[in-house]
This record gives sequence, C-alpha cells and structure tokens, in this order.
Amino acid sequence: MESGDVTTPFGRRSMSLGMLASQMAAREIEPGLSVEKWKLYRALCEARPLLGINDRALAVLNALLSFYPHNELAEDNGLIVFPSNAQLSLRSHGMAEQTIRRHLAALVEAGLLVRKDSANGKRYAHKGRGGVISEAFGFSLAPLLARASEIERLAADVAAQRLLLQRLRERLTVCRRDITKLIETAINEEIAGDWQDMIAALKTALARLPRTPSAAQFDDVLGELGLLREEILNTLEKQVKTENQSGNALQNERHIQNSNPDSKSESEPCFETKPDATTAPNRAPIAEPRLEDKISARRKIERGGEGATTDLRSFPLALVLQACPQISDYASGGVSNWRDLMSAAVVVRTMLGVSPSAYQEACAAMGPENAATVIACILERGGHINSAGGYLRDLTRRAERDEFSLGPMLMALVRASGGPQRRSA
Repeated sequence: MESGDVTTPFGRRSMSLGMLASQMAAREIEPGLSVEKWKLYRALCEARPLLGINDRALAVLNALLSFYPHNELAEDNGLIVFPSNAQLSLRSHGMAEQTIRRHLAALVEAGLLVRKDSANGKRYAHKGRGGVISEAFGFSLAPLLARASEIERLAADVAAQRLLLQRLRERLTVCRRDITKLIETAINEEIAGDWQDMIAALKTALARLPRTPSAAQFDDVLGELGLLREEILNTLEKQVKTENQSGNALQNERHIQNSNPDSKSESEPCFETKPDATTAPNRAPIAEPRLEDKISARRKIERGGEGATTDLRSFPLALVLQACPQISDYASGGVSNWRDLMSAAVVVRTMLGVSPSAYQEACAAMGPENAATVIACILERGGHINSAGGYLRDLTRRAERDEFSLGPMLMALVRASGGPQRRSA
C-alpha cells in the first residue's frame, strides 16, 4: 500500500474481513523486494485453479499490469495503477465494462488487488513538481508483490500435479496396451482361458474413470488392471513352460491358421490400427482387429468355415487400377502391388465411413484382395452410393451366398471411364 491507512471502498460496496486481510498483508512487503511482473503473471496463470479466478479475470489483470510503467514490481516505483474502465476495455480486447467491473471485484475478492478509492470513486493521480506522482487512487498491485513467493509455490504445485497426472495417464495407457495384446496373443495361440471375461473386466475398470480423473482414481484403476495383467502373464508363462518341457522346439513353433490357403497376404489388411514408429514411412498402416471381432471371426471359422473366403476370383491388378484409378491417390508412392492396394483401401474405408467390422466381414467373405477392390469400386462410384458401409455389407451377404461377382462391377467402371485407353497414373 502507498500509505499505512486502511482504505474502504467507495459507494455501496461493503468492506469485508478478506479485504482488510489483503491490505494488512500488503503493508508487510519486505524492504527492497521486487518481482518481474510478467514472470509473476505467468505463475498466476499456472496457479489459477488454486486461486479461485478464471481466465477472463486474468485477462483483466494482464491489462492492469500493462498500465504499470515499470517491468519490476517494487514499492520504490509505486504500486497503484489508475486506468479508466474504457481504457481497460481496449486493452482487454473489447471486454464489456460491466464484465470488467465483475472481474475486478473477483480479483479483489481473491486478494490479488486492493482498491484505493478516491473521495468520488474516480481513478486519478496527484502530481507534484516535476510531474512526480504524490498520491494515486485506483488499484494497488501491492498484494501481488506481497504474495509473490506464495503464488510461485502454488504454480509449482499445480505443475507437479499436472506432471503426476500425465505420468499416471501414460502408465494406464501402457497397462491397457499390455493387457489387450497379451489377450490377443492368448487367442492367437489358442490358449485356454476366460479371455472374454478378462476383456469385460478391462472395459469395466476403464469405464469407471471420469472424463477428468484424479490421481487417486488413476491409482485405483491401475491397481486393478495391474492384477489383471499379472493373472494373464501367469497363464501365458505356464503355457510357455509347458511347451518348453515338450522337448521338441520345432513342433512348438507358433502355427498360424489361414482360412484362405491361396491368399498372398501374410497379414490381415482388413483391420485398421494407428501408425507407430515401426510403420514404414511410405506405407499406410496395416490394420489390427479389435479383440471382439477377432474372437468372432475365429469362432466362425471353427464352426465349419462360415465366413471363410469364397471362390470369388481375383482380377488382375492392372484391370482394377484401370477401372478404379482414384485409389492410387490414397497410397504413398502409388499402387504397384496388391499390398499397396489393400493399404490404400484401409485409408479409403475410414474416409468413406465404413466400420472396421463391415470391412472385416468383407475380407472374410471375399478375401482381402477382392475386399480392397470393392472399396476401390465404391470410391469410384461415391457420388451414387448413399451409405458405403451398408452397400459393402449387402455385397458381403451376397458373396457369402455365392450371388456376387466382381467382374461386371469392374467392367462397368472400365466402360464408364472411357474404355482401355485410360490408365492409372
């Protein structure tokens, strides 16, 4: 404060013990203390959740600090600013004056400002000889200077809490990934276990997390998922020990079943996954199935081949590209082989709004090459198809009943594109 006297607000505004406490604290500034104002403001922004102010109030405080003529807040430089509400509005990006008054009151209530009102409530300053300000009426920034160390400590606490939540979120992501992939491994290796129940337990635990979970809520879910991961690992470790005791390593190598022995694809391109660091830069990511879809597909095959690839004939890649040249635009470096076409089809599937399950069923019914070809055809006829997903499911059902042939669709597109003269880039 500029003087040792307590000031009371002008007009109908009442005095409170909080205001009195702020003024008392402002009088206890250490001699010679100074703080860089914008550094302190950044700490205020960080500590905002603990100070009980919102971002609009901080915008008004930013405008007030801009009227302080020095870079360092210090008693020797004076600590009172006295801009009008009109000037504050200009420096608050046009904020309405009524809104400014409300946020100024919030800053005073939070103990970050102190009012020093004149007799008529106006903000101004008295200047002596040489233009030196002898007394000013407006808002005192003394509480900011007095609470500088407290504000910096609160900012450090908020930053530490945010870092802790980030680390817990990372641990949860890794744990969820471990459980998902371990269950997938168990399903691929046909290891006996209650895998469906474990998938349900994973979903139940994750569903308990609110949109903005606290550290304690993260810890609870992480503890439960950690036990689930240990249970899965124990089951898999027992299986590994059992296989090691069989004595014949060659007979115990992983056996991958393929429902279509004539397929050229070594992976299942009909599922989509997010790209990671191991994905080649010139390839679209090859998709991974969801666990539920993979279990469903495997059960179909085990029931006697239902959903396995039909005898649908694959057409030459050159003919497919002649009929569907647009698909090349969705493959990095163009389409030079079937794998490029299937990778591009995954990208196009997402763009067309075809669900992963619909594309998976098409791959199972037609084969991955033909399913990718159908996606390319749908892309060419995009303007004539209202629902790409529904259309693909209809073709899949027809293919399962051996009522679908890909040839007429391709030849119609070749004729529509102008015949054999047109070639893909």
